[in-house]
Order: sequence, then structure tokens, then C-alpha cells
Amino acid sequence: MTEFPTPRYVELPGLSMAVHEHGPGDGVPVVLCHGWPEIAYSWRRQIAALGDAGYRVIAPDMRGYGGTVGPKGPQAVPLYDMAHLTGDLVHLLDALELERAVFVGHDWGGAVVWQMPLLHPARVAGVIGVNTAFIPRTERDPLDGLRAKYGDDMYMLRFQDFGLAEAAFERDTGRSLRFIHRRSPVTQANWAQRPSKGRGLALLSALERPEEDWPGTDLHTDEEHAVFREAFERSGWEGGVNWYRNISRNWRLSEGMPQTIDAPCLMIFAENDVVLPPSHGDGMERFIGDLEKHVIDGCGHWTQTEAPEQLNALMLDWLGRRFGPDARPANA
Repeated sequence: MTEFPTPRYVELPGLSMAVHEHGPGDGVPVVLCHGWPEIAYSWRRQIAALGDAGYRVIAPDMRGYGGTVGPKGPQAVPLYDMAHLTGDLVHLLDALELERAVFVGHDWGGAVVWQMPLLHPARVAGVIGVNTAFIPRTERDPLDGLRAKYGDDMYMLRFQDFGLAEAAFERDTGRSLRFIHRRSPVTQANWAQRPSKGRGLALLSALERPEEDWPGTDLHTDEEHAVFREAFERSGWEGGVNWYRNISRNWRLSEGMPQTIDAPCLMIFAENDVVLPPSHGDGMERFIGDLEKHVIDGCGHWTQTEAPEQLNALMLDWLGRRFGPDARPANA
């Protein structure tokens, strides 16, 4: 595998962003946006494959993560809303003198890249969602829906209390990451057969269990795990959890916003992601006229690491057909 690129720091309004790049400078720009709790390093196998194929790969540590530490304190919570998260990507393109890019997102990064063609359509050449489907604006606050479905112990609801989740994770950052970054043995069929209490996604409660009782197996090698641990010890957990604290705010601010996407899009699901199941993508075609969908069999939530060859092949095939590695970006 190509050595993971050293970051450079790009100065954005109110933020210094750590950005990892690979591939020719005049290749089609592909921006890889990670989720929670991840960093740009989560894309290491995709950065190598796409860059070696001739694309200009741009993988930032997103706001609040790793080298992009982000603002701290309760007063800073609104600075992690969707306007700021998508705005960071626009400012990044400006700093790199790029007019448009293909945006790729996994988990929370997927939520961000699906908002790019709604909020900044002129800057989007295409979108690739990994696990995270495009879900149009709901009639009620998403947190109300989560509470009704899962109960108050559901992790996104527990994350709303400032300081609670970050304190729990920071008691032992390495242990917290080992708990979250696991290959789950649970399939969609297993999940559906569980009683509703067993499907509550009570992450903070489960974190308290002894390590020998954790299901699944380690996702990363010791060397890889050390990279994640050092990144989260540097940034802390507050910034990433703040993304969850803006779910209601993002919903309120999106009122009246169009919900159709004109850019070409690729959606790649993981069969056994029980948090972001492929069924979440049912009906996406009503909102995206140019959409291609695939499912990676047997894969759980951490698709970049669990099924890198399949993910890379699907992305390279689609990018090659829609853009071609030799296509040149339009510069700003």
C-alpha cells in the first residue's frame, strides 16, 4: 500500500484543517470525508487506490478531529452545524483553487456530502455515499423519531448532554476506540430477531462492560489503533460529539430547502450495517435523478477497512465511467 501521506495544514476561516493528499495535482479532485469516530486515516486504503489510479485525492481531518482540532466549549457547539461542515469543504476547494470536486462520505461524512449538492451545488461534480444514504428532510425533529424508536438511552440522545459522552470516552481513549472500532458478528437477520430492548443502541451503557464481554473482533492492528488513539488524544472527543448536538439545529435550518439532487451520485451500502442499513436508501431515486446503488455483501459498518477491495473497485469503476482519471478539473 502507498505510504499514508503526511498532512499539510490549510488555513480556512476560523479553522486550520489537516489535509492529506495523494495523486496527480491535475487529476479529478475526489474529497474523502470521514465520520465518527474516525479521521482521514480511515480512508488510507482508498487514498492509495484512487491516487494511484490518477485521481487527486484530498482527505481532510474533518472539523473537530485529529489535526483539525476545532473550537471548544459549550458556546462552540453551533460551530459544528451543517452550514459550517459544508462550508469547510467549500473553503477547502477555494484554498486549493478548485471549482468542483467529487465528494465521498462515510457515516457522518456521508451526511455532510449529501448536503453539499443542496447547499453548494456549483461546487459538486458528483457524490459517493458509503453506508450513509440520502434521507430527505423529515416532518419532525429527527431526535424525536430516534427517541420514539430506540428510547432515551440511544447514544445520539445521550450525546446531547454537553460533556457527558466526551468524559466517558476520554477516561480511556484507547479502550473507547477498541470498543467502537470492531468487526461486528451481527447480521441484519440477527439484528431483526433481537427483542426491541436489545436494539436500543445504548452505546454509553455498553461501553461500561468488561472488555472480554465485547462482541466481535478488533478492526485494526495495534499499529493502526495507535494512529487513531494518538489522534483522539490530541483532539479530544468533544468536537466530533458536537456534530450530534446539531441534529435538531440542522433540521430547523433546513426548513424550506429543496431536497432534490442534480449531480451524478453513487450509493454503496454495507449489507450488515445495522445502524445504517441498506433499507435506509429505499426511495432515494425519487430525489436523485442520476443514481447508481450497490450493496457489499457481508460487510458491517466500517466499510473502508472491512471491505476495501470491494469498495475501491466500485468507486473506481463509477468514477472511470462518469469522469475518467484523465479528465481535468475546472480551476477557480
